[in-house]
Amino acid sequence: MLDPIFDFRGRVALVTGGSRGLGYQMVRAFAERGADVVIASRKLDACERVAEEMRGLGRRALAHAVHAAKWDSIDALIEAAYAELGRIDILVNNAGMGPAMPSHEVSEALFDSVVGLNFKGPFRLASQVAHRMAQGEGGVILNVSSSASLAPVPAVVPYASAKAALNAMSRSLAAEYGPKVRVNTLAPGPFLTDIAKAWTPAMRERVDSAIGRPGRPEEIVSAALFLASPASSFTTGALVQVDGGMV
Repeated sequence: MLDPIFDFRGRVALVTGGSRGLGYQMVRAFAERGADVVIASRKLDACERVAEEMRGLGRRALAHAVHAAKWDSIDALIEAAYAELGRIDILVNNAGMGPAMPSHEVSEALFDSVVGLNFKGPFRLASQVAHRMAQGEGGVILNVSSSASLAPVPAVVPYASAKAALNAMSRSLAAEYGPKVRVNTLAPGPFLTDIAKAWTPAMRERVDSAIGRPGRPEEIVSAALFLASPASSFTTGALVQVDGGMV
């Protein structure tokens, strides 16, 4: 029996970057608690694999390829989700990337790509879905930021800056589309997702934080469920750090 606070039956959750890592964990968490899901990422085959897994849980699941920085691709995703599932109640803006390199070596093309994926695209998706939510029954938007947006981190300046813009965007959208739409930000620290394969063994074991280790992907779930559920009905415009107490 589902806890009534975390019962998402009859709801639809759309997660970008939902085929792997933190996005996949959130897709699965929502589906396990009754939500139908939209899995969006660049690779349709990866989305299809996750969608089939969620159908195995008895959920409706839509796999959709999206370029999460391109507005025409984002608009097509929104139209497909509403056409197939009729609504979006929970949006998780999770897609992102931030290659590390010295700032003076960043090309204009790379800068535009990083800012596009981490801010420009999420703005389009969040604003368009928030508008539809406000015209309907309301909803919840979670923008996935990064601990790098809150502390000085060298060699990922465009990424950290775009995520800081995302933080500000959440607060402004919460004010613009409330009270029917709640908009909050999750700021993860280091997590043992696919990106951790490039880390040294020491980096995969120790982090300069209160808990002292990287997060396991499933440890993002409780914060996402809280912010998407009625348990957080008085929480909007907030930034929740899920980083093990980084210092």
